[in-house]
Amino acid sequence: MISLKMNKKFYPLIVTLSLFLFMYLYGSFTYTGFASPQVFLNLFIDNAFLIIVAVGMTFVILSGGIDLSVGSVIALTSMVTASLLQSGNLSAWIVIPIALCIGPILGFIMGCLIHFYNLQPFIVTLAGMFLARGLSFVISVETISINEAFFQFAANTKIFIGEYFVSISVLIALLVVVASIFIAHYTKFGRNVYAIGGNEQSAMLMGLPVGKTKILIYTLSGFCSSLAGVVFTFYMLSGYGLHANGLELDAIAAVVIGGTLLTGGAGYVAGSVVGVLILGVIQTLIVFEGTLSSWWTKIAIGVLLLVFILFQRISALKGVGKSRPYLKHNLL
Repeated sequence: MISLKMNKKFYPLIVTLSLFLFMYLYGSFTYTGFASPQVFLNLFIDNAFLIIVAVGMTFVILSGGIDLSVGSVIALTSMVTASLLQSGNLSAWIVIPIALCIGPILGFIMGCLIHFYNLQPFIVTLAGMFLARGLSFVISVETISINEAFFQFAANTKIFIGEYFVSISVLIALLVVVASIFIAHYTKFGRNVYAIGGNEQSAMLMGLPVGKTKILIYTLSGFCSSLAGVVFTFYMLSGYGLHANGLELDAIAAVVIGGTLLTGGAGYVAGSVVGVLILGVIQTLIVFEGTLSSWWTKIAIGVLLLVFILFQRISALKGVGKSRPYLKHNLL
């Protein structure tokens, strides 16, 4: 009986992993060179910033919320970073901590508005999205290039694994993933997040710090967005107000495809990472095909998103989807 419950608990994650393996094996058998280890590592290199954003978004959606500001925060972070470096008076070691404060400050404010005024996360984070994007263009409407030595080093350094390589951004993303898995499954904060997503009223009756946890969730999401913004500047070596336009939808799609319930209470950080890799595989398949427009990526993501939402609904009706880890203490 116990093993059966554990299997049901992992159903969404198993489906996500199976889909990723199927798509990757399909590409390996269909296209020459697709099976190269470097192609697989490139999935992490090209999507390191999205992995970081998806991690933060996972906590938000686990709590039953949503954060539409993440893409705009990345753009604002890149603009602040580029503009401060352009002045030439500040080193990267001062600019990066300043840039990393942008997301948490905005996230803290949004979390307070959501909790103290009982506002809908969709509306509050939508306002945050417009605010951050607008502030980006207040700084400059043009692209600001980054030529600072440390950023050039971070952008161009390759960390070799045998004859293959990854970037510094990948190591940062993996560290974030490991830390987030620990936070989600082995801390009181993580248990509180699951509890709020499962049933907020029950969490309050249990005496859990619902308000404090909500504020911390959006602060954490903001920090992940700013960190992703710094990593994005490593990737682009520029700041621009239109950077990461629409990235919040990619992050939400990755989290849902990764098996996290949109209604909250069930899901895994690791699943969100696999969800990002699935989006990366779709893009890679289209590149290897060579005859398809890049817009097919959006079409494929849309279809997958609908399928996974339908799967979640069917699972919930069958009693599979929404486990209550805060009651079972089954947070492995």
